[in-house]
Amino acid sequence: MNANSPREDVPHTVGASDAPAGRIVLLTTSHRVAPGLLSWPAWQTLREADRVLCADGAHPQLPYLREAGVAVVEDAPTARELVDACAGGHTVVVVATGEGEPRLTDGLARLAGSGRLTMPELELLPASYDLPGARLLDLVQVMDRIRAECPWSSRQTHQGLAKYAIEEAYELVEAIEAGDRDELREELGDVLLQVVFHSRIAEEDPEAPFSIDDVAGGIVAKLIHRHPHVFGDETARTPEEVKEHWLRTKAVEKQRESATDGVPLGQPGLALAAKLASRARTAGLDVPLPQGEGIGYELLTLAARAESQGVDPEAALRAAARAYRDAIRTAEGL
Repeated sequence: MNANSPREDVPHTVGASDAPAGRIVLLTTSHRVAPGLLSWPAWQTLREADRVLCADGAHPQLPYLREAGVAVVEDAPTARELVDACAGGHTVVVVATGEGEPRLTDGLARLAGSGRLTMPELELLPASYDLPGARLLDLVQVMDRIRAECPWSSRQTHQGLAKYAIEEAYELVEAIEAGDRDELREELGDVLLQVVFHSRIAEEDPEAPFSIDDVAGGIVAKLIHRHPHVFGDETARTPEEVKEHWLRTKAVEKQRESATDGVPLGQPGLALAAKLASRARTAGLDVPLPQGEGIGYELLTLAARAESQGVDPEAALRAAARAYRDAIRTAEGL
């Protein structure tokens, strides 16, 4: 410990006396939570401690601790020095740095394992916790740095990345259909990356910029508005009633002239045909399928029939195609 930190009344050796061994509290905080927002047990421990130490003088919590009247000494004691400082029943709080103080905790473990010292009580006290979704903040920060410093990422545009969004979506569907949980988690991350990447690019638009917060805020508002049975006074007891709420509020929002408005024509053919059939059925339109020569009209009929039976024609065809692939590999002796 430095020359300013030790208290004269704290012995620097610990013998086999009956004096209380004291207490060491390792206080951890999350950088994803605003500094100063600590739990009540953390504030109580900080105020009652005989000494509060922190090795990082630039730790974001320090200004808030000092403003609250907690005296924090910038110091990086060894494990033995920390044990000595607790002798006589003293409580020393160590405000952990971002790395978590591995050198100190390893040293304390070695001292405890030696059996030669009366060790203080050791306590790990999380002062702030990550909320669900907190790691998304890390993703936004990492993406921001990559956009600024990576020669490839810094040159990307919405148009250039569009193909990757399609590829990642298909890989996600493949992971779902394969039932591979590890692959599913990875592919969800890849899809999420596309959202964050496009949002970061959008911040730089000179005329109509928006950020990931605008994207998240928009979908939050949409979800609340389209779920009046959850956030409002309406009720819905079945999935069918939920769908009615969704379609009704969506129709008011979009104010579309045709049931086909908003259907992306660039999607795969079977999915497009099924979507059009779904829109017509939902709108209560009895529109006969067009008749014509060729496989396209036959596929249209099959896709419409699948949709009416609650079957995804794209998924059904992929399943059949995989069975065909397996048959080919069997014929090849693989």
